[in-house]
Amino acid sequence: RAAAPLHPVAVQCQEAQMVVTVHRDLFGTGRLVRATELTLGLAACPPVVWSTAETVVTFIAGLHECGSTLRVTPDALVYSTSLNYKPAPAGNPVIVRTSPAVVPIECHYPRRDNVSSNGIKPTWAPFSSTLSSEEKLPFSLHLMNDDWSAERASTVFQLGEILHFQAAVNTKNHVPLRLFVDNCVATPTPDRSSSPQYAFIDFSGCLLDGQLDDATSTFISPRPKQEVLQFAVDAFKFAGDSSNLVYITCHLKVSLADQAPDALNKACSFNKASNLWSPVEGTWDICSCCEMRSCGLP
Repeated sequence: RAAAPLHPVAVQCQEAQMVVTVHRDLFGTGRLVRATELTLGLAACPPVVWSTAETVVTFIAGLHECGSTLRVTPDALVYSTSLNYKPAPAGNPVIVRTSPAVVPIECHYPRRDNVSSNGIKPTWAPFSSTLSSEEKLPFSLHLMNDDWSAERASTVFQLGEILHFQAAVNTKNHVPLRLFVDNCVATPTPDRSSSPQYAFIDFSGCLLDGQLDDATSTFISPRPKQEVLQFAVDAFKFAGDSSNLVYITCHLKVSLADQAPDALNKACSFNKASNLWSPVEGTWDICSCCEMRSCGLP
């Protein structure tokens, strides 16, 4: 409703903000209050539109601004604030002609509504995405069969065979992510810090094992999906270890899919034919640090 002496405070609840229009004849007495005596919320935000010639004062504030509070009910989101009137002392400080006032203001937004069957692609990140980013993402690392079609049933290998690894992350409703393997360390026991150990991926995504003369280890390019990374490593064992057991621990991480790969977010293989490092995606220069064995702090 338009602001008038009968309804001196009008509130417009918009999508992301509230617009509060206040008639300066706040008490309907014909005596106009000063705009400087009006504020909004606990933060005492001043009006954004007013002049001494106008009889109307306007406040515009975001739903989370000016000290407003949010209350969640089964059916609605309720944003609460207040219009504050604090009169300045009159010419004679001994007397007052008006009293301060607080007008409670609420904006109610339904939590449920009807939607059409037409798909809408929002430009904002949905709440479920925000929630996923605050939770631990479910990473996985599996040994796959030779054609990558399923997980390998056996974990027993003969020397000369190839180990096919598939690293993945379940992004659920998260914004698109790209997976990387920071490092992989092989040890003779489940303890990652045990000795001896062999880091066949290191320096934020350099597949070092592929540089050895007797190895063909490589990242598989292109990826099947942004959130999946596959790599093949020639089978090996620890020299002098009679148990023939190898435990592998990998550190996986993600970046935003639209973020360009860099020296800390990369998947680089060594190409023996060209004697150069090459990335699964990104520019060639992001792999140059693999040769120097120094790619910055992850």
